[in-house]
Amino acid sequence: MIDEIQRTLLEQVADLHAVPEGAYNIRANGKTAERNTTANIDIVSKEDGSGIDIHIKPGTKHESVHIPVVLSQSGLKETVYNDFYIGEDADVVIVAGCGIDNCGVQDSEHDGIHRFFIGKNAKVKYIEKHYGSGDGDGQRIMNPGTEVTMDEGSYMEMETTQIKGVDSTIRTTKADLAAGARLVIRERLLTHGRQSAISKFNVSLNGEDSSANVISRSVAKEESYQQFISTINGNAKCAGHTECDAIIMDNARISAVPELTANNPDAALIHEAAIGKIAGEQIIKLMTLGLTEAEAEEQIVNGFLK
Repeated sequence: MIDEIQRTLLEQVADLHAVPEGAYNIRANGKTAERNTTANIDIVSKEDGSGIDIHIKPGTKHESVHIPVVLSQSGLKETVYNDFYIGEDADVVIVAGCGIDNCGVQDSEHDGIHRFFIGKNAKVKYIEKHYGSGDGDGQRIMNPGTEVTMDEGSYMEMETTQIKGVDSTIRTTKADLAAGARLVIRERLLTHGRQSAISKFNVSLNGEDSSANVISRSVAKEESYQQFISTINGNAKCAGHTECDAIIMDNARISAVPELTANNPDAALIHEAAIGKIAGEQIIKLMTLGLTEAEAEEQIVNGFLK
């Protein structure tokens, strides 16, 4: 059964206010709490108990899969492996995410490894949110890993968001694209206090006319630290773009490390990186409208991360 704390976490990481339609697997404190499958989407527990396999039949259209994880038990640490097999010509939405509420003194940690095998001409929208709460001294630690293998003509759009309460995270994404495959990644990240967030992307454009666009928008406040590492390997005629746009505040630190490798003369690769503070005239303009300086900063940050 899902308790009230866990329901609040589910609202934050998966926008779930009730049992979702379609296929879902809700994991709470290390165990499967609720599950549902459909005629086109099957969810099976791995034999060793380390995670689940999600099988989406070829041609499946306009269906969704929710696989959120919530932890409300202080001191719980787990590593979960979830594998997605998306059939040819499917068009689906996958909603993941992890929420940790830690009111104790022990660290709580969830490491989720998601592997995607996307069939020919299939389309996937993947949404992942991370959220932390609780007033305990124990840390909330999340280390998500994403591995993507894309067949010819497939498309994947990833939206990853972390905006509150995660003390430490190392986020790794690796993707291999076949001919004509397209990948779009949008990361939104906010850190505060003494939080640390490291994002690592490694995309290999292996097939002709494959393309990738990796975009990160982040805000670092107070004493927090962020590192953005993005590598795009152009191994064929392809197009790759990576962009990091960050706002730095207070005593925070940010490092951006874009890397491009062209192994083919027809590989067109671009990188952009910008780190800066909020412009003073932006704050003054909003203050003339009646906002305090703190309210003006919050408005600018919220608009930047949308």
